[in-house]
Amino acid sequence: MMLKFKLSVRIAIVITGLSMLFIYVFSFIQIKNEVERINSYNKYRARVGTIIVKTTLEMLVKDIGEETALEGMFEAAVESFSKEGIVDKISMISMDGDVLATNDPIIKEFGESKSDIETYLRLSKSAGGTSWFYSTINQNSNMIDIFIPVTIGQSIYISKLSFSIGNVHQAMVGILIPIGLTVVAVIIGNLFLGFILIHTVVRPIIVLNKATKAIASGNLDMRVNIKTNDEIQELGDTFNEMTIALKKMKDKAENANPLTKLPGNNIIREEIERKIRAGEKFVAIHADLDNFKAYNDRYGISKGDDIIKFTSRVLENAVKEKGNKNDFIGHEGGDDFFLITTPEKAEILAREIMLNFDMEVKGFYSDEDRRAGHILEKDRKGVFAKFPIMSISLAGITNQYRPISSYAELTNIAVGVKRRVKELERSNFLLDKRQS
Repeated sequence: MMLKFKLSVRIAIVITGLSMLFIYVFSFIQIKNEVERINSYNKYRARVGTIIVKTTLEMLVKDIGEETALEGMFEAAVESFSKEGIVDKISMISMDGDVLATNDPIIKEFGESKSDIETYLRLSKSAGGTSWFYSTINQNSNMIDIFIPVTIGQSIYISKLSFSIGNVHQAMVGILIPIGLTVVAVIIGNLFLGFILIHTVVRPIIVLNKATKAIASGNLDMRVNIKTNDEIQELGDTFNEMTIALKKMKDKAENANPLTKLPGNNIIREEIERKIRAGEKFVAIHADLDNFKAYNDRYGISKGDDIIKFTSRVLENAVKEKGNKNDFIGHEGGDDFFLITTPEKAEILAREIMLNFDMEVKGFYSDEDRRAGHILEKDRKGVFAKFPIMSISLAGITNQYRPISSYAELTNIAVGVKRRVKELERSNFLLDKRQS
């Protein structure tokens, strides 16, 4: 089972991991540079110190009268070199390994250093005995050991100089303050970054998550207020637009006609009143079928429902082929429909609707009735009469020529226009262009 972490925890883990990586890399680079700096300094110091010791010892041995005075002279030289910081450690050793003078506590404790003589002889042999000094790195003590042969009379003495090599501990001490300041700066920076991420990313996501759950539970009035001036705020605004659209879809679904799924009376009224409030110019086309009742009586309610659905398809296809993207189609009920479009599209849509309706409606009749061009059915008085093949009457009401203040006013005008267009034979479209 996978562990789930909150976004804030994941951000904290990522920030912490990156911070530790940065501190590690920064410290590694600083330590490496510091060790190199110390090594460079110590190598320079070793070269200078070696020259000083060599030169000084040569001057001193010139003035020495007897070899018995060597020990005192060496002790004085060792003390001077140590005090001046010219070397870290120095020892004067005879070829027999006897220590004449030293400031190295280890060598001083044993009083002899035959191992150093052996090291000197090995280095001298490998170099062919031609150098005035020999050096090696003592890995055990982490120091540079330099051996200088000093000839006094017939005797040779070895001056062993030791200089520290830069190490990690020494480098750490040197860069402790910079690293400490860097760690503090990283911690403060991370706290600031975490604060920003929480307020600009985590909290808005939490708000959106809660709002989404509220929407899922049916609360379509839920809105979010996110002010981050970035894409997350844009996401919040889009979320609000989505909830508005969902609410409209829900209202349309609740008010939709169960047969055609088209918006019902309430949505038709809202759409017309919205256009009136917005001051838009529009044409509302009321569509009504002629001789539909006789067809319903003859062929039955199920066939009548097929005609209703066929009519809705004709309206929808006409809008799709010839209308505007935002044209509206509603179903008042029965065989009454409303199509709302712009003035320049009204005539075009009406012709498309009448053409397709007249061409296809005959397919809903029997061969006998199609050949006859009518059906025999009782009229409202109970007397058999001839009813022609169904046609569609389109009554157009517009605010292009006169103002319309409400949905109620529009429907009152539609009654008269519909009555006049239905008096005409076959499918027709009549647009009310009266100015008063």
